Formats: sequence, structure tokens, C-alpha cells
Amino acid sequence: MAKIQITQIISRIGSTARQKRNLDALGLKKMNRTVVHEDSSIIKGMIEKVKHLVKVEAAPANAKTVVAPKAADVAAPKSAPATAKAPAAKKVSVEKAAAKPATPKAAAKTATKAPAKAKTEKK
Repeated sequence: MAKIQITQIISRIGSTARQKRNLDALGLKKMNRTVVHEDSSIIKGMIEKVKHLVKVEAAPANAKTVVAPKAADVAAPKSAPATAKAPAAKKVSVEKAAAKPATPKAAAKTATKAPAKAKTEKK
């Protein structure tokens, strides 16, 4: 089977998560890196999704082939685990909750005014 040489020529920054996963599956994690794959329909499909980021050429005869990913690994979308928990709410002690007024208006009502200084007149 024919071999193709794939080189990443543009940064993955700004790419979608799907495009980044395709680059990872191809074995391209940094710019100017080159990998050689067998020319198969799976690889061609992944290249089609990131064709604006890579350069594809025929591989030299002595190039070593990178093991192609399995179709099941590429097709299955990666999602968050179903057991992910929401972050726990902060616990506030009763004393702290009572000490803090709920709104700015309540803070203004509860604030005590400092005693006014006596004005002295100069003669």
C-alpha cells in the first residue's frame, strides 16, 4: 500500500476540539512535525478535516510508517465522564452570615454614623 507523509504547517491554536483530536490521532502535536501513514480511507478522512493545517505529500520509499489509529478510536467522540460532580458550594458559618448584610441598602441601614465633631469658630 502507498504511504503518505503529513506535515503540520499551521498552529492548532484557534482550531476546534474536533480538529485538535484529529491532529492528535494523526500523531501531530507540534508545528513542523512530520508523520508517515499508510494511505487509507480513515487517514484520508482525518486529513480532510484538518487540510488547512497540514501539508500532504507522497512519502519516500525508506520512510517508517506510524501505526494508524483504529476506526473505533477515531469515530467515538470524547466526552466528560457521566460521574462528574458539580463543585460543592462554600459553607458559611452562621456567625459570618449574620454579620454580613445581604444587600448594600441593608449595609447602609445597619452602619452606625460616627459622631459629628464640634465646630469651633475662629475669631
